[in-house]
Amino acid sequence: MISTLPPTAELHLHVEGTLEPELVFELAERNGVELPYAGIEDLRSRYAFTDLQSFLDLYYACTAVLRTRRDFHDLAAAYLERAAADGVRHVEMSFDPQAHTMRGVPIDDVIDGLLDALRDARVRHGLSGGLILSFLRDRPVAEAMATLESVAHRAHDLLAVGLDSAEVGYPPSLFVDVFARARELGLHAVAHAGEEGPPAYVHEALDLLHVERVDHGVRCLEDPALVDRLVAERIPLTVCPLSNVRLGVVGTLDDHALPELLERGVVATVNSDDPAYFGGYLGENLRQLRAAHAFDDDRLALLARNSFEASFLPEDRRAELLAAVDAWRATAL
Repeated sequence: MISTLPPTAELHLHVEGTLEPELVFELAERNGVELPYAGIEDLRSRYAFTDLQSFLDLYYACTAVLRTRRDFHDLAAAYLERAAADGVRHVEMSFDPQAHTMRGVPIDDVIDGLLDALRDARVRHGLSGGLILSFLRDRPVAEAMATLESVAHRAHDLLAVGLDSAEVGYPPSLFVDVFARARELGLHAVAHAGEEGPPAYVHEALDLLHVERVDHGVRCLEDPALVDRLVAERIPLTVCPLSNVRLGVVGTLDDHALPELLERGVVATVNSDDPAYFGGYLGENLRQLRAAHAFDDDRLALLARNSFEASFLPEDRRAELLAAVDAWRATAL
């Protein structure tokens, strides 16, 4: 019987997707934003998605309350408190600047607010972290490039670039030049692929965008050669089980591909994606996986090790956190 969860890293987390209904209303009042919802429970009742697009429609509607550096700090700080309570020791946090700059929010206010929260979490919880600037793939490519150039002078404040939002119809190949520019700036690269899109999108992300890990990627199992490549090259997948169920990628958690991915030797990690909307932060994802698939201590320790191995941590911090996983496993014996 497992009483605790291991120390872990969260690598696939959209900070805007941690916007709980209570905070939506708090920020709306702070900023004088009128909401089309009767109250918190009315808003919560809208969190009944049938697919990725229906989720995205509400996701972007709620981001309208985020206006200032303080707002972004408070958003990230609330998530980081929950993450620390779940045993998260390192976070690589994605954010969608275009969702804010198109509303007139300065990109520096977004980044600075998030960095403020990460600094606070380092002091309060010893939690390390960094930012992944994610491009909205259903927005113009030129806009993505302009967004990247607007922060080129402070690329040192970012960890990586990513690619998210509606996948089908927006292949990674559209963003080759943007990701090439990001590499010139010294940034790591990740991308959503193989969630709703086909395995071919995973190939494109690897071969054309040169990503170092794939967000989601669960449809790789439809392409055995792709799975073999992921295993051979140790390319990680940041898997989001409860998100996959909520958006209909899989029918139930019992049907999820994660156990097979692990059995095949894929470096798969568990993450919460947009936890305010999908009913579970990282700890809840792990607890439900444990119940659905009888994950034992060894399996949870493997997932934790995978998370640190898949991260963009410096080697000394990675070694420290891998040792913490070993210590957790030893006490669980």
